Amino acid sequence: MHRRLAIFTYKVLVNTNPIPITTATSTTLLYSQCNPLNPRTNGFAFFRLLSFTPGHRRAQDPDDPSNLMKEDGVSVCSQMWIENFREPDRIVSNLTTYLRRFELWVLAYQKVCADDMGAYMPRSAIQRSALEDLLALRNAVLDNRFKWGARLDFLIKSPKDKTDYQSLSKRKIKAILTTTQPAAFQDKIVQEVLFMILEPIYEARFSQKSFAFRPGRNAHTVLRVIRRNFAGYLWYIKGDFSTILDGMKVGLVISALMRDVRDKKVIDLIKAALTTPVITSRMEEPKKKTKRKYQKKRVLAEDEPKPDPYWLDTFFGFAPEEAEKIPSWGHCGILSPLLANICLDELDQWMEGKLKEFYRPSKSDVIWNSPEGEAEQGNTSWPEFVPTSGPDKTRKMDYVRYGGHILIGVRGPRADAATLRKQLIEFVDQKYMLKVDNESLPIEHITKGIMFLDHVLCRRVVYPTLRYTATGGKIISEKGVGTLLSVTASLKQCIKQFRKLNFLKGDRDPDPQPCFRMFHATQSHTNAQMNKFLSTMVEWFRYADNRKKIVNFCSYIIRGSLAKLYAAKYKLRSRAKVYKIGSRNLSRPLKEKKGSSPDYHNLLRMGLAESIDGLQYTRMSLVPETDYTPFPSNWIPDHEKALLEYISLDDPKTLEDQRCSIRKQGLVSSQDYISMLVWNYKRNAIAMDQLSLIKSGGNNTEKEQQLLLGSDKDTYDQKSKEEEEHEDGFDVAEI
Repeated sequence: MHRRLAIFTYKVLVNTNPIPITTATSTTLLYSQCNPLNPRTNGFAFFRLLSFTPGHRRAQDPDDPSNLMKEDGVSVCSQMWIENFREPDRIVSNLTTYLRRFELWVLAYQKVCADDMGAYMPRSAIQRSALEDLLALRNAVLDNRFKWGARLDFLIKSPKDKTDYQSLSKRKIKAILTTTQPAAFQDKIVQEVLFMILEPIYEARFSQKSFAFRPGRNAHTVLRVIRRNFAGYLWYIKGDFSTILDGMKVGLVISALMRDVRDKKVIDLIKAALTTPVITSRMEEPKKKTKRKYQKKRVLAEDEPKPDPYWLDTFFGFAPEEAEKIPSWGHCGILSPLLANICLDELDQWMEGKLKEFYRPSKSDVIWNSPEGEAEQGNTSWPEFVPTSGPDKTRKMDYVRYGGHILIGVRGPRADAATLRKQLIEFVDQKYMLKVDNESLPIEHITKGIMFLDHVLCRRVVYPTLRYTATGGKIISEKGVGTLLSVTASLKQCIKQFRKLNFLKGDRDPDPQPCFRMFHATQSHTNAQMNKFLSTMVEWFRYADNRKKIVNFCSYIIRGSLAKLYAAKYKLRSRAKVYKIGSRNLSRPLKEKKGSSPDYHNLLRMGLAESIDGLQYTRMSLVPETDYTPFPSNWIPDHEKALLEYISLDDPKTLEDQRCSIRKQGLVSSQDYISMLVWNYKRNAIAMDQLSLIKSGGNNTEKEQQLLLGSDKDTYDQKSKEEEEHEDGFDVAEI
C-alpha cells in the first residue's frame, strides 16, 4: 500500500509544474523532505508539498493602472467634500496626494468622454491602452512635464479622434498650429481633475450671497432671495463688474487662490494655464461673394454630435444680460468660473462686513428687531407695518451677486447709499484695479423699478385694515400702511429679445414675423419645437407676478409667427385662413394628401396621418399660476444641507447630546426599546416551561407581554412569596 502511494506521488510530482524557489539550498531542502523515495520521509510529504505556500509572492506592478484603482472615484470626491465642510477655515497645504489618486483621473476621463461623445462610459468599458495613456498623463503632471495647449504631441487622445498626426502634411500641420482649435482632450482631463479637487475647498468657504457658477444655485434662487429679503428697501445700487470676467492679472488671481490653497504643484499648474498663450486665428478679410455652386449635403457620422434643436438655440437667445458672459481664462476651461468666484469672493466678504456695520434696529419695528436682524417674527415679502421714514426707521442693507453683477438694497436715507457707493468704488479700485465711476453704480429709488435678471423690482403700497385687542378686551380696527415687493417679468425686455430673434417687429404694437428657419420642417416637428420653447419660458417666468400675462404674450407671438410661416409655406394668404383650417392651436393638418379623406380624426385613428401636437398656452387660463412658495431666510442648497447633517450625525458629541436630552425628558429611544425587548426575551423565554405555555392557551399572551416589558423570573418568585406570606398572615388573624 505504501509502495503504491509512493509511486503515485512520484508521478504527480514529475508531471506537475515545479514551484519556483529562489535559492538552490531551499530547492535541495524541499526535495529531500518531499522525495517519496527518501526512506526518512513519512507518507504525508505529498500533502505537505501541496500545502506549501512560497514565502516570496510576486509583488504588484506599480505601473499597472488596474492596481492603482483601489477605491471608487465618487467616494474619493465625497470624502473631500466632507473633510472641507467639516473644517471650512483650514489652510490646505497638501493637494498633491489627491492629484496622485488615479481614481480621480479615471472619473475625469469618464466625464470628459461623456461631454465629448455624448454617452457615459463605464469603468469596465475603458480599454487598457486608454488607462495606460491616462497614467502617463498623470505622471507627466506630477513630474512637471505636462504642457498646456499642445497641438500635435498628445499623451492621451479622445476615443473618437482617429487622426494620425505623424502622417499629416505640412499644410495641415501649419493650419493646426496657427488657427483656433478647441481645447485638447488631455487639457480637459487635467482641468476636470483640478476642478474636482478645488471645488469642495472653496464651496465650503464661499459667501452665501453669490449665486452664479455654483452647484445648487441659479437665477431662480436669486429672484426668490430678492422676494424674501429685499422687501422694504427704498434705495438700490446696481453694479456691473463683468469686465472682471474677461480676465484679470495673473498675480491677482494667484494671490486670491493662495489665501486658502498653499500647494505648490497645483498653484504652478494653474499659473501655467493662465500664462500659456492661446493661439487664435487672425481675422481674415471678407472674400467677395461668388456664385454658389451645387454642394453635396454632408451626412453626420453616428458618433458626431447633432446640432442644437431650434427651441434650445432660441431659448439661449433669451438669456438675461447678467447671464450672457461666461469667463474663459487662458487654458483654464471649466476652472475659469471657479477662479472668477474665488477672486470676487473678497468683494462678497467685504460686503458682508458692511451689512453688519450698517444694521441699526428699531424698537418699533415688527420684523427686524433682533441683534442679528434675522428674527423670524414676520415675512418680509408681505406688508410690514413699520414707519417708512423718521428716526424710528430701521436701517438695514442686503446684497446679492450673480456673476459680475451686484444688487444692493438700502433701507435708510440716500446719503447712506451714496457713502456706501463711494467706499465700494475705492475697494474695487484697490483690490481689482478696476476704475468705476458713479454712473456705472447708479442709485435708483424703488418707485422707478429696478431691472435685474429680466425682472422688474417695484413696490406696491397697500392699506390693509388692522384689527387688534386693546386693554379691556375692546377690538379696535384701523387702517395701516404697508409695502409689498413685486417681482415682475419685464415685457419690454421680452419684446427686445423676440425682436433680436426676428420673431416680431415694432415696439408699441409688436407684429409677429414668420420664422423662416423652420420652413423645411414638417408641421408636427415645428409645433413640437415651439412647445418645448414655450415650456421653457413657462419655467423661466415661474416666480414672476405676471407669469400668466407674459407667457400668454409669448404664446401669441409664437402662434402668430407660425401662422404666417404656414400661410407662406402652404399658400394660404392670411393667418385667418390658417386658423380656420388648423384650428386655434394649429393642431390640424394644413395640407392633406390627394385622394385621402378630409376627416383628420379618422385618418389619425387608422394611422394614415401624422400626429400633430397643438401649441400650448393658447389661452391665459391654461398658464399655471405664479409660484409663491415661502423661501427660508437662511436657505442653503440641498447638497450642502445633506453634508452638514452627515457631519453632525458623524460627530459622537451629537449622539451623546441626543442621549442626554432623551434622558432628561424621560423618554426611551426606539433602539433602546428594541434592545430591551430582545434582551428580556432571551433572558426569560428560555427558562419558561414550553409545555405549560401550550396548555395554558389564552392566558399565554398576558405572560408573554409581561416578559417582553421586562418582567423576569426573580420578580415572579418575589411576588409569589409575598402572596404566600400575606395568605398565612390572614389565616393566623382569623384564628
